[in-house]
Amino acid sequence: MIRIEGGEIRLPALATAHSHAFQRAMRGTAQRGPSDVTNDFWSWRDEMFRAATSLTPESIAKISRVAFDELARAGVRTVGEFHYIHHQPDGTPYDDRTLMSDIVIDAAKAAGLRVALLRVAYHRAGPGREAEPGQRRFCDRSVDDVLRDVEKLHAKYKDDPLVRIGVAPHSVRAVPPEWIEALAGFAAAHDMPLHMHVSEQQREVEECMEETGKRPVELIAEKGGISARFCAVHCTQVLPHEANMLGAAKAFACICATTERDLGDGLPDLGALRSFGARLCIGIDSHVITDPFDDMRALETQERLRTRKRITFTSSAGESPAEQLWRDGSLHGALACGFDDAGGDVVLDRNHPTLALVREDRLLDAVVFSGGPQLVLAPRLDARPE
Repeated sequence: MIRIEGGEIRLPALATAHSHAFQRAMRGTAQRGPSDVTNDFWSWRDEMFRAATSLTPESIAKISRVAFDELARAGVRTVGEFHYIHHQPDGTPYDDRTLMSDIVIDAAKAAGLRVALLRVAYHRAGPGREAEPGQRRFCDRSVDDVLRDVEKLHAKYKDDPLVRIGVAPHSVRAVPPEWIEALAGFAAAHDMPLHMHVSEQQREVEECMEETGKRPVELIAEKGGISARFCAVHCTQVLPHEANMLGAAKAFACICATTERDLGDGLPDLGALRSFGARLCIGIDSHVITDPFDDMRALETQERLRTRKRITFTSSAGESPAEQLWRDGSLHGALACGFDDAGGDVVLDRNHPTLALVREDRLLDAVVFSGGPQLVLAPRLDARPE
């Protein structure tokens, strides 16, 4: 996996399988919560709605380019863009319904990234609740409207080696159960990635049980969504039997550690997800910080916090923890996005002070557990897409 050539270290390029590029514009704006409310995910979401409402085609292009340039400089080659800014602020579609998707794809490619545009389906504020004003530009009237846009995007980019199109029911909150079944069926028929926010908040789980009598993973499985193409994002409230359902299907679990810490989401049961065979990958999500190394090592260090143990897993392939974590942060993310390889190498600086005194046979351990984007010889990413 690791190659050392003089002063350079070469490793498979990193992948971040879950991104909301427009949220890069929020950096620094949501760290002072209002004094008259409980500051949690839901108060942060109000700030996000305000940011989303202000976007124009011109501003989303600029913000996305900043976000993707920063990812490329941090060693990322592949991004899964969970895209839900579809329409005008009042919900009226643009004359070109896929305008905002095309803009985001162009920004990723201009930054030298491969991109999976995960076209999000969004319909409601929650069970029995109409969309709030801040959600209207995310929403479609019918699942057929969503699928027509996905078909258009797929036809446009089917021959582009740097682009994949996927389907993304936003969450059990945002789409009714029958939409999940229709979207999962479409993804299966067209061999597309299927991504979904899953059990990020306890309130989400409670509302799902009130509406359907099932927890989110149970419902998604019933609707045909759990497969090797499925990527469950967050999983902070997933129980062991749900982890077993994901693992049995060899589904992906995308952990977005830096965002989950920022939002106070909680700690996922990574031990259960690993032990049952779910493939872990990482996501930057809200772009609160661009550090895929931190997201990657959190797949071990967060489990240490949850369990109060060190070295919490043994790789089934007999690899060291660092080797498994790099695979999670690289190949697994690319596979979750519909690509079949890491897309080239990232080149790191062997002579950086971070790696001073480190033995050659423990370099990868030091890179994973002590390194960061400062090691990347940006923009020297091998096999950079043309």
